[in-house]
Amino acid sequence: MLIAVGGPQYRAGSHRQFALLARSLATRGIPALRFDYRGMGDSTGEQRDFTDVDADLRAAIDAFCARVPSLREVVIWGLCDAASAALFYAGQDERVKGLVLLNPWARTEAGLAGTTLRHYYRARLLQPDLWRKLVSGRFDWRAAAGGFFRLAGKALRRPASAPAESPGLHERMLRGMRAFGGNVLLIDSGNDLTAREFLDMAGASPAWRRLLAAPQVQRRTLAEADHTFSRRAWRDQVADWTADWVRAW
Repeated sequence: MLIAVGGPQYRAGSHRQFALLARSLATRGIPALRFDYRGMGDSTGEQRDFTDVDADLRAAIDAFCARVPSLREVVIWGLCDAASAALFYAGQDERVKGLVLLNPWARTEAGLAGTTLRHYYRARLLQPDLWRKLVSGRFDWRAAAGGFFRLAGKALRRPASAPAESPGLHERMLRGMRAFGGNVLLIDSGNDLTAREFLDMAGASPAWRRLLAAPQVQRRTLAEADHTFSRRAWRDQVADWTADWVRAW
């Protein structure tokens, strides 16, 4: 299991999630490697973002295989933009046989606006404190309406077309998923706009719907979990799902 880092952080992960995951997998006989991209943590070099870490992932897998000569298959585990980076890379390396994708990053301005309108505002209308503020006159409806219409404008805005030689984020993710023929475990958090944005994007795309319905793709949802699975119960559930899925091959 190669644990890739998402966001501007190093290999321990938020609330030490990656370190704890690696230890949990190791106790079950699954080798795990955490590493820092160039320019992060203990790694030297120029810092880069998730769209440009193919060489880092390949170098990490090379080192992993050299350290564990019996290794024949590698799974990349990635949260947020590390999941997206794993999608970009996996189809290029025959050693990668599986992907664990958690709350993949599919962020666009229009996508975030639409997701916020569909999920945040809908949930807000069901919250009792909103109605108490309305009744008491403590609710600034002008500011709320302004925010709503600004989001609606962004959601309806047509994205600028990316040059053919430079595909956009969604297209790169789709190409990566198509190119990868291995097993995929998709885990999403129910209380996370990043996860909702990815699922909204995928749900609106016939190509994504077909790919996610393929027999080699399994899906799990933690309905109450936040983006980083910050509670111990959520973190442990993710580790259990990951280990059970790998051992079921």
